[in-house]
Amino acid sequence: MSPPGAGPVGFCAPHGTHGRLDVLVNNAGIVHSGALGTLTSETIEAQLASNVVAPALMAQAALPLLEASRGVIVNVSTSVGQRAWPGSSVYAATKTALESLTRSWAVELAPRGIRVVAVAPGAVDTPIAEHMGLTPEQRAALRTWQRAHTPLARIGRPEEVAWAIVRLAAPAASFVTGVVLPVDGGAVVA
Repeated sequence: MSPPGAGPVGFCAPHGTHGRLDVLVNNAGIVHSGALGTLTSETIEAQLASNVVAPALMAQAALPLLEASRGVIVNVSTSVGQRAWPGSSVYAATKTALESLTRSWAVELAPRGIRVVAVAPGAVDTPIAEHMGLTPEQRAALRTWQRAHTPLARIGRPEEVAWAIVRLAAPAASFVTGVVLPVDGGAVVA
């Protein structure tokens, strides 16, 4: 637990231990699939809170440290936000909002020395489908559908997304800001 007034827990240990924050990765997100007509206000609000409000509040809390280090904000969106996929309208909308925040913050924060970029993963081998409450059969069907709609015809690996995040956050990318890099096996362009 943080001391009173210390800010979010995630900032106490890094700042106190290393004295700086170079990169903020906004990677948390939730998805509640469902067609229009089946959505509840609770599932809509939960996605907005996790996928839009939380990254905005995290970025805001990190601003002083990122400005001091001339740091980078990396937002994790999704290729679903760039392409229509059945049953994912609210999730797609929240991640599209995050991409808009990425571009807006890139312009807004550039004078303060902070870069803002995003990656947009496609189908990646993570437990998100389990967290969605899908049965093993439903998860297998989803993966089959995703492979069929991905030109490279496979599911991505978390380390492939991490590679893109690390590269975009690296000093060698110091002239890159406001971009959303698809890491999706070609799904967005198919």
